[in-house]
Amino acid sequence: MKQLGITGFFVICMFAGMVFPSAIQAQDSLLTYDHPDRPPAMEELLEWKEVFTYKVKFGFFKLGEVKTTIIKDTTYQGEKIWWLRTVITSNSGIPFVGEEENHYNTFMVETDSTPYTTLYWRDNLDENEFEAEVYEFDYENEKVYVSENMTPVDTLALTEPSSSGQLIFYYSRLFAGTNKDYRLPVYLEREKGYINATNSTKIEMRDYDAFEDPVKTYFSEGDANIDGPFGFRGKYKAWYIADDLRVPAEAHAKVWLGNVKVQLIDYKKERR
Repeated sequence: MKQLGITGFFVICMFAGMVFPSAIQAQDSLLTYDHPDRPPAMEELLEWKEVFTYKVKFGFFKLGEVKTTIIKDTTYQGEKIWWLRTVITSNSGIPFVGEEENHYNTFMVETDSTPYTTLYWRDNLDENEFEAEVYEFDYENEKVYVSENMTPVDTLALTEPSSSGQLIFYYSRLFAGTNKDYRLPVYLEREKGYINATNSTKIEMRDYDAFEDPVKTYFSEGDANIDGPFGFRGKYKAWYIADDLRVPAEAHAKVWLGNVKVQLIDYKKERR
């Protein structure tokens, strides 16, 4: 099976298993509406330690869950960065999927405009492979250095602030609920591609296990000309809660299994 490769991408970074048994609780009180008329700035998102848990469904089957959070802020090569991690495990009971546990890590830099990635790596825990995949972004020398299992395998040209996909979990929220589109450069599978997204201000009420009542959401859709996990490539749909932080709530995408739905089942936040 194709190894999981990109999870910054909100649609993608939720394909997983059941390693995180979590009680489903209504958490409407965690949503805030001080300025819901505009999307958050990056600094506003980073004021909060958020923990997101999603269920992934393929038809009537629950493929599992994904948990995403920023672990902490730290320094890397003398620069302040934020460490974003997504833990994905597959449900071994699903045919043709098998048992997988992958940890995706991104060091991202906060800027006044949009964030960018300086380091991305994946640990394949079920096979005891650490740094199974690493992308180092050298902006000074305009290079991306790619390694697999701690062995250099490629060097790519770097011409603009970029990501290895996982960053879109925050990047997309800066535009949700607006009429502004965006194009995010992504390095994956040893090549450069783009995620192109179109946003909308249209409000839609939707139900999620994480909240007791239906919530207002904004719709977004896009196209990814990159190869992601489970054969993801192409068009996707996503919904964001119409609150101050534009909480990512749902995504639909087509993978090699078929059409997959990803939905928020648990959300926690506290000030840093």
